[in-house]
Amino acid sequence: MKKLKVSSLPLKEVISDIAEQMSVEFSTNCGIYQVRLPQDIGSGIIIAADFDDGLGLIQYDCTFYEDVAFDFSVEDVHPVKFLFCREGRFDHQFLNESEWHELPQYKNAIVASSAHYGHTIRFYANERTIFSSLELERRKFQSKISCEPKTIAKSWRKMLNDVTAKNTFYHDGFYSLQLAEQFDEWGKFDDNDFLKKLHLEGLAYQILVFQIMQFQDDLKSEGRKTILRKAELTQFEKAVRIIEQEMEDLPTVSEIAREVGLNPQKLQQGFKELFGKTVNDFITDKRLDMAWTLLINSDHTLMSISSRIGYNNPSYLSKMFRERYGVTPSEFRRRSKKEILVPESILDLNR
Repeated sequence: MKKLKVSSLPLKEVISDIAEQMSVEFSTNCGIYQVRLPQDIGSGIIIAADFDDGLGLIQYDCTFYEDVAFDFSVEDVHPVKFLFCREGRFDHQFLNESEWHELPQYKNAIVASSAHYGHTIRFYANERTIFSSLELERRKFQSKISCEPKTIAKSWRKMLNDVTAKNTFYHDGFYSLQLAEQFDEWGKFDDNDFLKKLHLEGLAYQILVFQIMQFQDDLKSEGRKTILRKAELTQFEKAVRIIEQEMEDLPTVSEIAREVGLNPQKLQQGFKELFGKTVNDFITDKRLDMAWTLLINSDHTLMSISSRIGYNNPSYLSKMFRERYGVTPSEFRRRSKKEILVPESILDLNR
């Protein structure tokens, strides 16, 4: 395994050290520093920026040809690192400990080393890894704390106020959809644009806010967590497939939640956040969409259509269809035979 030693702070000096270890030059423009991996080591780029009050951002987008470990070691208190694995995987270790913490895709960790001990970040060979790190120097950041943050968890406040690094701090979990959206904003401006630096500084504070919110949500018991995690999207996609494919004999909301590995409250919360509606409202929409399609593209009776979409009574289908589109299914079918209708047209039928 190849080892690279980084013995400097702040992030400008970190980039300089990495470049020196790789025997390449680094570039700087508008307060943004970057180094490209040399061809004999791998491919990719590392970008960083320091901001006022002790905040900084660094992003690694790297594919190494062999396992590579970055040892961050400096005779000073290290910043708190908020690590977010966006693609691939990497490992973290405190330099004075033997345990490794694995961070696969969508996982993040808050790490603060004790005393002057640092960190090791390990990349795996031939795997593209993208991860972002928000760096926070606690002593400098004290100038931002103008009032007692009483609404923030005590353990977080204790870690934030530990400016001399008396204690080690480690917490991990899967990062939220809100945080994922912030990372998607990274490339909004050109890397050499002054606006890019301002944009990244705004992102740094947004990431910190959402990280605090997520940390406090992590402390809740499983059934009381409300923030949607990026890693849970596949479970919601599975729930949508169940609704679309099993409409004729659809399980209950609780059964769907159990099948996809979520509790019913989390399933409801996710549907509201992703689709702006409850699970039952989403199911109703899908049923009426299918009824609309079958009325136009088939000769099935209302009884048959009702059964196919999971309604036992065609009169209930007529009631729901009229409430949604302003006409009964029979009237809609008659009109559709006279003209080509698209879903938006239905909404205009009774105007």
